[in-house]
Amino acid sequence: MKDKRQMRIKEIVSQREVETQEDLVRALEESGYPVTQATISRDIKELQLIKVVGSNGRYKYAIPVAAAHMSMDALSRRLAEVFVSLRRANNLIVLRVLPGNAHSIASMIDNMELPDLIGTIAGDDTLLLIYSDEDTALRMENMLL
Repeated sequence: MKDKRQMRIKEIVSQREVETQEDLVRALEESGYPVTQATISRDIKELQLIKVVGSNGRYKYAIPVAAAHMSMDALSRRLAEVFVSLRRANNLIVLRVLPGNAHSIASMIDNMELPDLIGTIAGDDTLLLIYSDEDTALRMENMLL
């Protein structure tokens, strides 16, 4: 529930100008996530949301532009907690994880800034990693297993 709620928080602050924690509580409740202000406060801290000037000149919550560069060790530790399976087909890797974890794993991989990674697509429990060629996908498959 926490991962889904935090993903929804990211969506909300990306799509509208959320100025206060109370605004965020209301937006989450409208989305079917009843929460307390204390929970939101913890989520904001964990997500490392920042305040930036909005289009109306007032401060709003935002996702930091430059996310921290992720290491393979950090990815391996996180995958150890949620990994289900991995299959490769040519330059594509399909990575299955526990439900609700695909987006956070995709974000970690995106933040690794791998030069031959064309992109990631994440659902609830499945990620598609698209590499520029089969050899690169094979190397990544070996690193992830």
